[in-house]
Amino acid sequence: MILLKFSYRTRGTCSRQINFEIEDRKLRNVEYISGCNGNLQGIAKLVEGMDIDEVRERLRGISCGGKPTSCPDQLAQALDEAEKKLNSEHT
Repeated sequence: MILLKFSYRTRGTCSRQINFEIEDRKLRNVEYISGCNGNLQGIAKLVEGMDIDEVRERLRGISCGGKPTSCPDQLAQALDEAEKKLNSEHT
């Protein structure tokens, strides 16, 4: 079992940070700091237990209010960084 706890400082969104865990390539305990609370809780519940590759594929590129990114897109970017960290620690 590989467990990674990760915090990602978002850029260009109302949320300031995303905290999450990855356990055996499954996303766990997603928590957004600030932002649209109800929507972000919904996203967190929907992605709980999903494979990180599927989450990235589904959320990447979503924009919000004319911005080039969104809270879901920022989660995809956070997972990219987490993947790099996982790969560097286990190679």
